[in-house]
Amino acid sequence: MTKSTAIYRQAHYWLSAHQLSQLPNDSGWEVAFAGRSNAGKSSAINAITGQRNLARTSKTPGRTQQIIFFQLDEHRRLVDLPGYGFAKAPLAIKRQWQQTLEGYLHTRHSLRGLVLMMDIRHPLTEFDQQLLNWCQLYQMPVHILLTKADKLSYGKASTTLQQVTRHLESHSGTITVQLFSALKWLGVEAVHNYLNHWLEIETRI
Repeated sequence: MTKSTAIYRQAHYWLSAHQLSQLPNDSGWEVAFAGRSNAGKSSAINAITGQRNLARTSKTPGRTQQIIFFQLDEHRRLVDLPGYGFAKAPLAIKRQWQQTLEGYLHTRHSLRGLVLMMDIRHPLTEFDQQLLNWCQLYQMPVHILLTKADKLSYGKASTTLQQVTRHLESHSGTITVQLFSALKWLGVEAVHNYLNHWLEIETRI
């Protein structure tokens, strides 16, 4: 096991914040994970960290309605953002979380990049586009995971990847995209490479 792989396996819950005023000290490095409520965000975080129950998964989309911090070491964190577009939440709560999410992206100096999860069968929804526009506005690099890639044939998954990549050519800023499956552990190593860069993690054994 490399040093970079080991650091993700030691990820542990640190704290939760319901609003921006509850965020921890804005120092060090952190990478945030975002996506629609049914995009498989919690499963992806668990696969990336090699832990089954770090991020709680639920059959009810949108259960996570707070910003959750997982600590890797004294200076590095992974951040689980609320699943946006959660269907059963009142409109007022949805609007509040949109404001909180935008405020976090705009004001958080330690945020080095955003991992955006999209269900490969339903990519580039209105909410996804809005988040990409925010990141473009705030010059935040984004790495997109087309999750649940195991649900499609390899050929169809590859075609969707090409279509999304072409669509993103119209966006300015740094946006990359890959196939991902938490169930099959597809693409985990590739995600680690991006996280290592953003979090300044050495990759030597």
